Amino acid sequence: MIESLLSQVVAALKVLGLNYAFVLNLSERTAFVRGLGVTLELCLLTIPFSLAAGVVIAAALTSGRAWLVPPARAFVEVTRNTPTLVQLYCAFLVLNMIISQQLQSHGGNPMTPFVWVVIVVSLHKGAFHAEALRAGIEAVPRVTLEAARSLGFSHRQLLWCVELPLALRFALPSLVNNVVDLVKMTAVASAIAVGEVTYESIMIWTQRDNVLELLLLILLYFGLLTWLVSLAGHWLEQRLRMPGYGQ
Repeated sequence: MIESLLSQVVAALKVLGLNYAFVLNLSERTAFVRGLGVTLELCLLTIPFSLAAGVVIAAALTSGRAWLVPPARAFVEVTRNTPTLVQLYCAFLVLNMIISQQLQSHGGNPMTPFVWVVIVVSLHKGAFHAEALRAGIEAVPRVTLEAARSLGFSHRQLLWCVELPLALRFALPSLVNNVVDLVKMTAVASAIAVGEVTYESIMIWTQRDNVLELLLLILLYFGLLTWLVSLAGHWLEQRLRMPGYGQ
């Protein structure tokens, strides 16, 4: 039933000059679907990890501590000003090799290419989240902070109970834009042979010469993912909006 339906769809698209015959091959179809799943898994992991990294870095940037602010600022500047792909190569080809050498006598390196992609992309985008949150923290009105201090809030309580909740609302549009960019950034995983949708598509089109057809599918898939992220961001903006605040 399904094979028959797929054959009809492939035949109909062939009339339009599009070659999607790969979906009739079980192994290639399975590989492509698996790639879609890996891309989704990367997104589901890197989004929360990058946000957590952003909160930690933003807290360091606004801590006012001389031993904490310069390293956090240096990390943000280096991360923002170098390409994600270069960072991924440095992590996987250099750090991964060092770790492998050190752990050679202890059962081997547990860090897979997939893990390196999650770490690098999360930290890279976490630096952008941190800057957005830092701007949000600095936008919190002084009177609000003074009121919290008058109630006996400690520095930590002030950060977690007052500054970050308000900063999140101020920075949410920028954070959503960063997450949209993060979803697209997961495609760099193909550079170190992580089997996400781009890598699996490359493996298919090298055999079938149907680059256009697969690129269209990749564009549609990433378009769908980013659209869902934008919808979630819009819902959060409406949900977290404080009527009258700041007016």
